[in-house]
Amino acid sequence: MKTKKISRSLRVLRNALLAMVTVFVMWAVASNVTTAYEQKKYPATGQLVEVDGNHMHIYTKGNGENTVILLSGLGTAAPVLDFEPLLNEMSKKNKVVVVELFGYGWSDRTEKERTVENITEEIRIALQKANIEGPYILMPHSISGIYSMYYANKYPEEIKAIIGIDPTLPKQFDYRGDSAPTLPNLIGLAAPTGITRLISSLSPDIFLPSAADATYSEENMKMLKTLFAWNGYNKNVIAETNEIQYTVDKMIDMTFPSDLPVMIFTPEENKVIDEDGKSKVIYYQAQLSHGSSNKLVTLDGGHYLHWTRYKEMSQYVNEFVEAHQRLPLPN
Repeated sequence: MKTKKISRSLRVLRNALLAMVTVFVMWAVASNVTTAYEQKKYPATGQLVEVDGNHMHIYTKGNGENTVILLSGLGTAAPVLDFEPLLNEMSKKNKVVVVELFGYGWSDRTEKERTVENITEEIRIALQKANIEGPYILMPHSISGIYSMYYANKYPEEIKAIIGIDPTLPKQFDYRGDSAPTLPNLIGLAAPTGITRLISSLSPDIFLPSAADATYSEENMKMLKTLFAWNGYNKNVIAETNEIQYTVDKMIDMTFPSDLPVMIFTPEENKVIDEDGKSKVIYYQAQLSHGSSNKLVTLDGGHYLHWTRYKEMSQYVNEFVEAHQRLPLPN
């Protein structure tokens, strides 16, 4: 009798597991079909240019004298949509361009390694293919600070200034005494299996902008959720994450060129000094100390300052650029 009960329990467990697997497979198939439909329904809003056999998405707005290149933070699923308030504000006086790296927004994914060398070259080629003429003002958020510093050192004649949004810089992890983040490759299955679509439906607050009402339109929010379902935690983002430590090790002695104007925005909370007498503001001040044209601006807000402080940021950018308009370009 006891054996029969155990056998019946095992059958129930087996059937339950089979049912779960079936539901999971059906969800994954349905998610991929939905993604294919959505990608046809919602085509790229800007220009697709070919880079190494794949397409990168470039979005441009405004016709000002200065060309500002917005580069997103790590894992930002849809940079063009994420930057929208800042893009709209700054494009009133500047030509503003959003470059979506491979694995982001409407750009394809690539098999090329996500090294700083490859990513920098891809940005450069994409701008050239899109006929976006330099010299550029690079405006990187977070991890793109590293790519911007590398770009400015390798091609100084192409960069007029750098304006970072709480940017990651090579010595940052060493300063804090920790290592760069890593992600298991298995997470790359999140989008193909429909897990990111499930997250976008059940917990959108973890990736949607935290901003005042009407900052982002309902259509924008809808598209942000949709592109997160396509791109969240994809293989290029994972590879990029796992490359960070190698990148900072290679660039540990690199700094901004001394004759390049640099301004950094960072949250007020980064003024807080820890028990070791360190803070992110102190770190940034050290990184900017070798240049006479550099500026550090602290604003209330979080790491994604452009979600909430886009008007103040735009004003600071215009004033900074105007102040350095007549400076000679780096040699």
